[in-house]
Amino acid sequence: MNFTDMLLFGIYPYIASVIFFVGSALRYDREQFTWKAQSSQILDKTYFRTASVLFHVGIIMIFFGHFAGLVMPYEVWSFLGITLAQKQIIAMGVGGFFGALCFVGLTMLVWRRLFNPRVRASSSVMDTLILLLIYWQLILGILTIFVSTGHMDGYVMQDLMSWSRYLLTFRPADAIEFMADIHWIYKAHVFWGITLFVLFPFSRLVHIWSVPVKFLGRSQQIVRRRF
Repeated sequence: MNFTDMLLFGIYPYIASVIFFVGSALRYDREQFTWKAQSSQILDKTYFRTASVLFHVGIIMIFFGHFAGLVMPYEVWSFLGITLAQKQIIAMGVGGFFGALCFVGLTMLVWRRLFNPRVRASSSVMDTLILLLIYWQLILGILTIFVSTGHMDGYVMQDLMSWSRYLLTFRPADAIEFMADIHWIYKAHVFWGITLFVLFPFSRLVHIWSVPVKFLGRSQQIVRRRF
């Protein structure tokens, strides 16, 4: 058993999960006034809407894609008649498309955050750090697509799915066996993805918990026309 693999992919995910859930609960309980997206749109609207839409559409679809790819048992895919190789092609195609959308939008947002004087002045260190970390994680994810072209049988994806399954069933010693021989780019992508969960409660990302689902069923509002 490799100690580094055990630490990073067997123990670290559980530590990150505790920080993620407990930290979010404490943040909501003690600092509700900081529980917000802290949008900087009012400071500069140039291309902001386009960048924000591209980023959010891309990142939301990537999230659900990762959920389907890592958490959904591969027996479900088999039941649907989708082989591992076909699943990999689907993941590469869908992930590549929405990854590209997200990359364009996020690149615009990063440029705006770093080089717009008004936006940069209103940004905290964590605002910039979390944006750059997501950007780095996205780049790693896109790079995995190119690495995946070297093995189209889908078995690396099966290893990652098995790693996730064994972690979720609290068998870390078995889980890390599936991480031992995969390419370092996948390991880096997984590690930084876990790290995002660690930083989540201390950043503006907490606004993700506050999805405005009530808007879908609320009464219609009458807004007076401007004359």
